[in-house]
Amino acid sequence: MGNYRNFKLVYYFVAQAAAHADRDRLEKGIRFFERYMRPDKVYLEPYRSGVLADAEHVELCREVFEKHGVEVAGGLTTTIRTPEGDEPKQRLMDTFCYNDEKMLAELRKASAFTGSRFNEFIMDDFFFTNCTCEACRKGRDEYNRGHGITDDSWKAYRLHLMEKVSREDVIGPAKAANPDCRITIKYPNWAESYQETGYNPAAQRKLFDRIYTGTEARDTVTTDQHLPRYLSYSLMTYFENMWPGHNGGGWFDPFDLHITEQYLEQAYLTAFSKPKELMMFCFQALEDNPFVPPLGYHLDKLDEILDHCGNPVGILCYLPDNSQGEDNVQDFLGMCGLPVKLTPYWPEQAESILLTRASACDPDVVEKLEKYVAAGGKALVTSGFLEATMDRGVQRMTSIRFTGRRIRGRNYRVETAGEWHAVEYPKGTEEIGIPVCEFRNNATWALVKVAESEESFGVLLRDTYGKGQMWTLAVPDSFPDLYRLPGKALTRIRREFPAGGIYMESRAGISLFPYDNGTFIIYPYSTSQAQPATVLIHVIGEAKALEMPVRKHPVTGETVRIEPLYRRNGETVFEVRTVPGRYELYRIAGRR
Repeated sequence: MGNYRNFKLVYYFVAQAAAHADRDRLEKGIRFFERYMRPDKVYLEPYRSGVLADAEHVELCREVFEKHGVEVAGGLTTTIRTPEGDEPKQRLMDTFCYNDEKMLAELRKASAFTGSRFNEFIMDDFFFTNCTCEACRKGRDEYNRGHGITDDSWKAYRLHLMEKVSREDVIGPAKAANPDCRITIKYPNWAESYQETGYNPAAQRKLFDRIYTGTEARDTVTTDQHLPRYLSYSLMTYFENMWPGHNGGGWFDPFDLHITEQYLEQAYLTAFSKPKELMMFCFQALEDNPFVPPLGYHLDKLDEILDHCGNPVGILCYLPDNSQGEDNVQDFLGMCGLPVKLTPYWPEQAESILLTRASACDPDVVEKLEKYVAAGGKALVTSGFLEATMDRGVQRMTSIRFTGRRIRGRNYRVETAGEWHAVEYPKGTEEIGIPVCEFRNNATWALVKVAESEESFGVLLRDTYGKGQMWTLAVPDSFPDLYRLPGKALTRIRREFPAGGIYMESRAGISLFPYDNGTFIIYPYSTSQAQPATVLIHVIGEAKALEMPVRKHPVTGETVRIEPLYRRNGETVFEVRTVPGRYELYRIAGRR
């Protein structure tokens, strides 16, 4: 693989630095990184925001990196300043207007230059458009009229436009300059918004040679992008399932993060997905940065852990191309301990599936769901999915209906999985608000309910259909309120959707990452409220022990083993301790 056994470590070098590269300063920067880690590759960028590094400086950088044993590829960022003499256009983050011929000419020039200097280059994730100038509005209106679109939306036009630009203004010029050049398109972390700004994986994956994944997280309280940290893992699974073998890696950065652990978690979760490359953006932002030394420490630890891991498994969440709805709710569930993987294709062979309001963007999803469940499948659907499909036939599968009522509460009723109708009554940390899923008794059954005064309302409801089951989750008005569900309620959901034959009994804020070879990773997130916790691991069937392959007993030197706590109802249960910010690998031993 390279300097690490399970991934290549790469960094990105921006055009502004390349254009003014100095040998001594570059040597100094490289030595800083080499003190803590072993980079394999650099993406060296000649163009960004109107700056085009000349061939002499690009070659100087290449020479220095290669002297240090670092493979050199190219980079391209599609941002541009207003051409001299032109009237400025309102463009967020200086993205291109793709109806401006001066800008397009510069893009073609930058693409050709980059292609001519490198046999491989990657595009930073500014390859989208938000321009609403007169030419763009005219293009939208003409396209919509020609395609019978009457809502004046941008979506279809921008998807078409960016497919055309990809082919004619990036790939065409680059490959004309160098037919052997392979081009990677990197997609950003805001997947729910791709189609509105022209990101078009459905078409672009047929044009580009590789895709790449933005796994950047942000501080979720104080920054604009409220991205659950589980996204650093789930989005990797989405693009790997989208084009197996062609997802080049995960790319994370140090921006809009206030504590070191927030930065490191991006690397942890990206690594848990088994990436080909771990990309650090960027050389200039990380040089002499205190995030680098601890990251170097963890890269070796992660590499050791991944030696033991198989392929990630989990409940498959169906997010079709160009879909949007209940943004990132699947990632909030992932941070509640439900092992979620993403796919843009209908997962008809999956053991279990998760459907959100975004899944309803597939016009045939109800027919697919009905066939899947009737044949014996097990589906977890959100209240948003049901609401979006009520007029499309999903009422055949459930007695749940929506009248617009909403309630708030924090007192729960949870039917346990053992004795019939055995009930526990835990309390949540705070009230949450959910839609009222009205249902008919004994047609649909609620196993988790939230109560207020003398009435209770379904949070987790079950319908049987044919040979299978459809479970409905009433999603809170604010998705982070899922963290406020008591551990007993969350465990009841997890129990119905194990992955790799295991599920957790714990509070929220702890994620489970299972693999197909009987290993799994537990990671409790670092937050201001996080404390050490006890987690119960339920293994379906019998198991002799849990082993910790990278942990040795301090006296005997043998692999640490954890004996079962108890066996009950066809499960073997183990107790482990977690510490916030500390990931642990386990392997199920003697399973049968």
